[in-house]
Amino acid sequence: MGRKKITLSPVLEELLPRVGENIKLARLRRKITASMLAERAGMTRTTLRKIENGDSGVTFGAYASVLFCLKLEKDLLLLAKDDTLGRKLQDIGLTLPKQRVAKKR
Repeated sequence: MGRKKITLSPVLEELLPRVGENIKLARLRRKITASMLAERAGMTRTTLRKIENGDSGVTFGAYASVLFCLKLEKDLLLLAKDDTLGRKLQDIGLTLPKQRVAKKR
């Protein structure tokens, strides 16, 4: 039985190939062949190719393994670091006074 294909939003469909391209450029700057990186990351060249193309069907762990092999694993800590929307929502909740319910007499 094959894997279920996840339907991504258009925003993600645009972002993942850019992530893949960044990974590919990092590999090329280090003068590491696709075969070498795939072997170091414990995957096939096909999987690495999918990562470099931004394929959403590849596990997050595979992306993380490639980043580790490129010595870019700390970039993972940047994910969701600056949660601007979450902080704004939190601040709204902190600044609004709680409304009291008037007791009926």
